[in-house]
Amino acid sequence: MTPYDTHATADPFADSLNAFKTLTTTLSGSTASTWTHTELEEHLDAAGRELLRLLLQDHLDLRAAREEEQVRTGAGPVVVGPEGRVRPWRESGHSRWLATVFGMVRVTRVVHRGPGMGNVHPADTALSLPQGRHSTGLRRLAVTEAVRGSFDQAHDAVTRRCGNVLGKRRLEELVVAGAVDVGDFYRTVIPVPCSREMPLVVQVDGKGVVMRPEALREATRRAAEKAASAHRGRLAPGEKPNRKRMATVACVFDTRPAPRRPHDVIHPPGGRSGERPARHGPRAENKWCTASLVRPPEQVIADVFDQAQARDPNHLRPWVVLVDGARHQLDLIKAETGRRGITVHVLLDFVHVAEYVWAAAHAFHKPGTTEAEAWAADRLTAILAGHAARTATEMTAEAEREHLPAARREAVDACHRYLTGHLDQLHYDTALDNGWPIATGAVEGACRHLIADRLDITGARWGLQGAEAILRLRTVVSNGHLNPYWHYHTAREHERVYPASDQRTYLLRA
Repeated sequence: MTPYDTHATADPFADSLNAFKTLTTTLSGSTASTWTHTELEEHLDAAGRELLRLLLQDHLDLRAAREEEQVRTGAGPVVVGPEGRVRPWRESGHSRWLATVFGMVRVTRVVHRGPGMGNVHPADTALSLPQGRHSTGLRRLAVTEAVRGSFDQAHDAVTRRCGNVLGKRRLEELVVAGAVDVGDFYRTVIPVPCSREMPLVVQVDGKGVVMRPEALREATRRAAEKAASAHRGRLAPGEKPNRKRMATVACVFDTRPAPRRPHDVIHPPGGRSGERPARHGPRAENKWCTASLVRPPEQVIADVFDQAQARDPNHLRPWVVLVDGARHQLDLIKAETGRRGITVHVLLDFVHVAEYVWAAAHAFHKPGTTEAEAWAADRLTAILAGHAARTATEMTAEAEREHLPAARREAVDACHRYLTGHLDQLHYDTALDNGWPIATGAVEGACRHLIADRLDITGARWGLQGAEAILRLRTVVSNGHLNPYWHYHTAREHERVYPASDQRTYLLRA
């Protein structure tokens, strides 16, 4: 008589082997021979994912059987709880569900108990199971999809790949939980060193995000309530009054000096002769971005200066700070550099200067004419050559000679105020001679990529936690650090859920 298979001799991967045989039988049958490649892909996608789920389930069952065998033979180690007390009682058969990228699996393990003490599951620690139902791989997939598109699109992408294992609200919660270690992670990252000849560039800017009313800052919320009581019939095109919360965005990067002349930046009237081709400006290298809706601007600026400090701790390289002219940002940067006792070269974004000059040019000449282009080119070239004060004085004198009406004179006066109010940030002649950048294209591009491309999608209204998590995770992706960050986050999460025995913050789990 043939003996029955026992638990010890049965193939632990019988279910997955049977699924594989079923799959190969189907593919070798007559029905599959009539399928198109599309039908083959669809069948393999579903059956292959189920096969992988069964392989994972069989492996977990094998580990559970081995753990139970240790309990039966008494060969298992003595289990001590986080408070240092031994758990003398053992009880097998305790299970929990785990949602993975392959589907739902059941994890069975042994619980260790003691009188008046919480349960301990050694298998949970060995597997590093999450505190909730969703696996680390599923959490990473949720984060990857959520930072790329809307939450609806992310939920659809996860469902297509993994089946119905994750709800939309839980996906949003996983994204928030996935961003908790970004700040600590960047305190451990060592930047790539550069030679002292390469300038270090810091850029700061701001970008508004449309928020739900409860997520607005208090002053903005009160203004929104006041505006709502006015019952305006219609807003101007693109107008979103008192609905945004300002995010501070900052970046730091290295660059190779690229000396230029004013005519390399501004085309001379009549075009270039071709005898002296324009020189290209400096390019950003090793760019690192940070942004926040929650932290105050001074903290974001401090973070970007911390990154600059890590790249050049002895201040051997020239530090160039580029801003858009906002007085509040300038004050914060001045305070931060004063606190650190460092010297930086602050420059105003030349594109902002050009906008004021072009507005003044249209006060004298019609837009689109060669006269307006020549007038603006002459003034911008003079400003690049270091003559901003003289240019401001000359355009005001010209407006008086032309007897411009008040409506047109205002553009000239605004340009004059802008130039004379920022003369200490208009040393473009020094910047061009040394090969420094003179525009904030890097941080403006970061604003578009980090905020506009995701947080400003149609119909989006954000809560504070969700917007901050998406923003911080997008900076991690933009910096090229998603893989190392996720390894760091996974390790920190394990420490939080399974602390060492000398930690008193142990989280009991069912």
